[in-house]
This record gives sequence, structure tokens and C-alpha cells, in this order.
Amino acid sequence: MATNLERYKKDLESLIEKGHLLDYAIKAETRPSEFKELIEKTYAEKAPQILKKIPSFLGTYQSWYSEALALVKQLLPDRLADFVSHYEPPKARKGLTYASYRLADTLQGLNVTQGYLKEKVVGPDAGIPHFAQQLAILESAKARFESSLFDIAQLVQADLFDSEVDAADHLAKQGFLRAAGALAGVVLERHLLQVAEHHKVAINKKHPGIADLNEALKAAGVIDIPQWRFNQLLADIRNQCDHNKKTEPSPEQIADLLAGVKKVTKSIF
Repeated sequence: MATNLERYKKDLESLIEKGHLLDYAIKAETRPSEFKELIEKTYAEKAPQILKKIPSFLGTYQSWYSEALALVKQLLPDRLADFVSHYEPPKARKGLTYASYRLADTLQGLNVTQGYLKEKVVGPDAGIPHFAQQLAILESAKARFESSLFDIAQLVQADLFDSEVDAADHLAKQGFLRAAGALAGVVLERHLLQVAEHHKVAINKKHPGIADLNEALKAAGVIDIPQWRFNQLLADIRNQCDHNKKTEPSPEQIADLLAGVKKVTKSIF
């Protein structure tokens, strides 16, 4: 079965592959004669097959941009503004020039001409270098992916944890307090296990619980005494949900557990 990480990597590679086809597409649509000549010269008899694979830039770019934007936001947040800047026109733009032209203008087919003969000043082909930059940013994410697999795994796992805590919160609001506490406990246990693996903390038990992981992390110096006590308090509430059938957990206890799990998953790595 493919892991989340493998699917994430596959999605990235698919976006890059689509990006290369879109690079062809924007050139084919804005500089058709020049592009066709280049393809025929490069691929010879295979040129017709290559040309058939090229999608519509106007019809495909927006969906590609949305997916790529989400990916850059997660993997390369420091390049997000740069990525967006190649699409959105500058806010202080006073006129449409080659320097201020953006991909949003290409999608609208905006042209600027001058003089009686309507000589071209700038047109949709000005978007070509901007798309090239977006594709280059996306390809740099692949290097980031390969060099920081653990960071990516954390991102994927964090999304899953957030979804499960949200589900626990929904159960609590519906009155299913034990179920909410049990689910939150599973999230806490899995997160502490991930932290232990990251810090290469040896765990003696085959199936460690929250208390086992908490003790191991404290002994290894990953967490301090106050954090250890906080985690243990959360574990006690979780145990009441799972094992103590005589005493029902209170809404306040479950609220504390959910808030605590959210805090731990966002502050201990």
C-alpha cells in the first residue's frame, strides 16, 4: 500500500510533468510559428506526436496553478510570495509594460500597441518567462522534498492529526465524550511516537502507550519535567475514557484533553 509520503511525491512529480507540457503550451499559443519550427527542428519526425500532447494553456493553467500554489505553500513557504507574484499583476502597476505584465494578463490575452501602425509593445508572450520561473520554483520543491523527508512526513502527519482532532471535537459536541477522548488519545500517542522516532529515542515496548513514550522522552532529555507532567495529565484523562467505565469523563476534562493534544502536536517535534 502506498504511503502518504509516496502519494505526495507522486503528486509533485505529476505537477512538474504537467508544468513542462504547459511550458510548451504557452509558447505554442503565444508564439505559434516560432514554437512549431523549434519542435520540428528538435524532434523531427516525432514532432506531430509531441504537438498533439500539448494541452490548452488557457484551459489548463488555472487548475495547475491552484495545485502548485498549495504545494509551494507547504514545501517552500518562503517562495510563496515569489510564486504568486508571477501570476498576479503588481498592485502599484500604473501601466501595462513588459516589466509589469503577468500571467493573469496572458490568460486575458491583453495586448498593448502604439502608433498608427499599432506596433506591438507587449502581449501574451510576456508571460513565458513568468511561467518558467513558476516551474523552476516547483522543481526546486523536489530538491527540498528529497533533502528533508522527515519535514515532509511531519507536514503530512500534521494534516492527518488536525483532521482527527477536529473529528474528536465534533464527537464531543455531539455528547460522545468517551469516544472523543479515546480518539484524541490516539493522536497524542502517535505524535509522541513520531517525536521519539525523530530524536532516535529507544522504546523498549513493542506497543508503547502514552506513559511509556512520555517517560522515554523525558529520560532522553527531549521534554522537560513540566511538559512530562502535562503529557501525563492528558494520558490520565485518556485512560479514564478507555478503561475507567465507572466514572464518566466530564465535558471540561474532554475540552482540556483536546486543547492539550492540539498544543502538544504544535509545540513538540
